[in-house]
Amino acid sequence: MATDTRNRMIETTSRLLQHRGYHGTSLSMILSESRAPRGSLYFHFPGGKEQLAVEATRFAVEATTEQLRLVLAQSESPGEAVRRFVEAAAQIMKESDYCFGCPVAPVILDANGDVDELSKLCREAFEEWVGQLKTSFVNAGIPDDRADALALLVDSSIEGLLLIARAYRDIGPLMTVAAELERIVDDAMP
Repeated sequence: MATDTRNRMIETTSRLLQHRGYHGTSLSMILSESRAPRGSLYFHFPGGKEQLAVEATRFAVEATTEQLRLVLAQSESPGEAVRRFVEAAAQIMKESDYCFGCPVAPVILDANGDVDELSKLCREAFEEWVGQLKTSFVNAGIPDDRADALALLVDSSIEGLLLIARAYRDIGPLMTVAAELERIVDDAMP
């Protein structure tokens, strides 16, 4: 039961952080939406909101990282993997009524370095995602410098697309650019 409460609080906080950012997510909101007793917050998270936000962001980053890893491993080409990853994000965006987004972007934009551990986690998430993309591109024969630039282009495109899709409440831009990113990456292959 205690683990269920803890997990519910992490999952709820993760979702709220993606929707509302760090400062827009209150402890009362987390407790209410996770149906957790007030005393459970400091029992499970002695560091309070900061600890809970770090663990919730880590949870979301790990899920995104694993999804990217799987798509890269299961695709015929890195370009196809990029397209499939963006399409999966688009599907989640639509299913969440355009509330889903990057698990770290709202935290970065809202917390602005207020919590050092959270800032470090967000930076490491981007490094991991760009690193996975670059490794995939290099393994496909794309030269190292080009792979590095393409990985940054892909990751920054996805970040921007998630924001645009939320603003437009339309996954069309995601789908359009997903196909273009696939072509760009595949055209870079020898």
